[in-house]
Amino acid sequence: MQDVARAAGVSPMTVSNVVNNRPHVREATRAKVLAAMDRLGYRVNIAARNLRAGRTQTIGLAVPEVDRPYFAELAARVVRHARAAGYRVVVEETGALREEELDAIAWSRNSLYDGLILSTVALAPADRDLLPVDFPVVILGERIFDAPVDHIAMPNTEGARAATAHLIARGCRRIAMVTGPDLEETNVSSLRYAGYREALRAAGLPEDRRGVVRLPLLTLESGAEAAHRLARAGAGYDGVVAVTDTVALGVIRGLADAGVAVPGEVKVVGFDNIGIGGFTVPALSTVDPDNDWIAARAVELLLERIRGDGVPGRPRDVVSPFTLIERESTRR
Repeated sequence: MQDVARAAGVSPMTVSNVVNNRPHVREATRAKVLAAMDRLGYRVNIAARNLRAGRTQTIGLAVPEVDRPYFAELAARVVRHARAAGYRVVVEETGALREEELDAIAWSRNSLYDGLILSTVALAPADRDLLPVDFPVVILGERIFDAPVDHIAMPNTEGARAATAHLIARGCRRIAMVTGPDLEETNVSSLRYAGYREALRAAGLPEDRRGVVRLPLLTLESGAEAAHRLARAGAGYDGVVAVTDTVALGVIRGLADAGVAVPGEVKVVGFDNIGIGGFTVPALSTVDPDNDWIAARAVELLLERIRGDGVPGRPRDVVSPFTLIERESTRR
């Protein structure tokens, strides 16, 4: 700033006024300072400014995909709770890639954010040493259980068990599951698959491996294709547990394409309680993991770390409550 002041022939205070866009600077003087800044390649040191202030009042939120209803609704809830606490939120997409999830942490740590909420699907237990302990981070997800950061998980196994038991209570005896590609590692798909299997065993029902459809992507389109496969199998499935609501809505569409009535011939239940599920025809029964509680708790844990509350080095691991919401897709 001293160099810019000398080059422009003005005082450092005038340069500061221009940099901070303060009023009462003559336009000719402003233009002279801006020209000197451009000539010298001067850029405002945001990090230094924030260091002086101590806080940016900004937190980051990194999610796998911003165009999926669940993550869009999560972002809206985090923004609302953060705003109520006087913080702004910057949202970015990781594409469910390990490198991007790690980059989100590094970028947040070294730039403008006071802390980061990271919804992770790609990080594994082996990545625990790459996670910071001197920067506030809250993890949403299931892959990192022993990381040195706060962690919020969904009741995946318990919720899927309740969803499957709900179908059994509605008279279903041949229940398929439409899930994700990887059931060997600890993730959302494998945990919900475990709950599905537990409910079948508890009811004395056999698991039909042909009725477990693994999807490469958890999309509407893949859910519809899974329903086509189940219908073509001709195995008489009368219930479907879908790993997410998005997949469940695709399943319902695919069954309709195949001329299979929901809930008359096949009952379908999802997981996540996204908003649109209550307005489809039929309206979707689902496991509600209390998404607003998750967003509020994530913001609360992060702000506690930013303020220096809690026991240093002792991560908190919490699981959200859940309820099963019965709608038309599983009615008798």
